Amino acid sequence: MGTTTEDVKGSQTYTIAPAQVTPELSGSWDGPAWNNCSALEVKHFHPNTLSRHPRTQAKVLYDQTHLYVHFRVQDQHVYSIYTNYQDNVCRDSCVEFFVQPVAGQGYFNFEINCGGAMLLYYVNKGVDAQGEPVRADKPVPWSLASQVRIYHSMPSTTPTPISTPMTWQIEYAIPFSLLEHYTGPVSRSPGSEWKANFYKCGGDPKYNHWASWAPIGPKLNFHVPEYFAPIVFG
Repeated sequence: MGTTTEDVKGSQTYTIAPAQVTPELSGSWDGPAWNNCSALEVKHFHPNTLSRHPRTQAKVLYDQTHLYVHFRVQDQHVYSIYTNYQDNVCRDSCVEFFVQPVAGQGYFNFEINCGGAMLLYYVNKGVDAQGEPVRADKPVPWSLASQVRIYHSMPSTTPTPISTPMTWQIEYAIPFSLLEHYTGPVSRSPGSEWKANFYKCGGDPKYNHWASWAPIGPKLNFHVPEYFAPIVFG
């Protein structure tokens, strides 16, 4: 069973459960694959947030070949217009999973809107002409990104914001081989620790919000791996 813990300072750890049943990617939050998997809460809202309306939860499982991520969002003011790979989906109703499989290397930002459109980069640190550290973003080519299988409960677009409360889900399978294309072998034996964060943002701009599982500090910036928290393979 996956577990999540949080200490009094706000730091947390999530334990990824081994899948006893392969997730069907059908949005079955409490189905056979997910019913014994603990949910984490994306509940830390940045001060710039205009609305704290969504409740966002996530679960994570793994088997020998894939990492499985399942988001459930109890939301309002749901909105999405982007449909293409690498579109700016964070402006839509969007859930995001940033994960650093190997300490000291880069991280991946899986950003997926409620209609199932994805943006995916491998992000590492580089230096500019003056030798100052900068973020180095490498877009993951579609030939690799297309291996990520995604279930979405909403239609591909929601161009008119839905003001009434509702629930939507995103569930997907990430091949370890995709990650290893960039990082080399990744450890997923019991006790292995990666770093990650989970986010919720976007939707109707009048109700903008930015929420995270692990607090991100005073600046509104999800791309700070120093704020990622441990996820441990159970």
